[in-house]
Amino acid sequence: MEWFYLVTAGVFEICWAISLKYSQGFTKMLPSILTIIGMAASFYFLSLSLRSLPIGTAYAIWTGIGTIGTVLLGIILFKEPVNIMRIACIVLIVSGIIGLKLIPIE
Repeated sequence: MEWFYLVTAGVFEICWAISLKYSQGFTKMLPSILTIIGMAASFYFLSLSLRSLPIGTAYAIWTGIGTIGTVLLGIILFKEPVNIMRIACIVLIVSGIIGLKLIPIE
């Protein structure tokens, strides 16, 4: 169940980051509210995952999920640049997440 919580926390991290962009510096009410809700939900689910996962593993995977999702949505929604170096960096982050997931937790 802890991995479900961690992935959920990562998804909420993506949500709040994208909402933050739409909030335009907290000047738009609905995106600002969604940002705050997303932050709270993200931290809540991260805290649940930390009941049994090591902090280093959980934090790295949480931020990795958030980073990958935010970069991809930035490219799709905001027409941010896409090039081979950005893709290579995303692949490295995904590799790190997979590696951390595969390492046995004692």
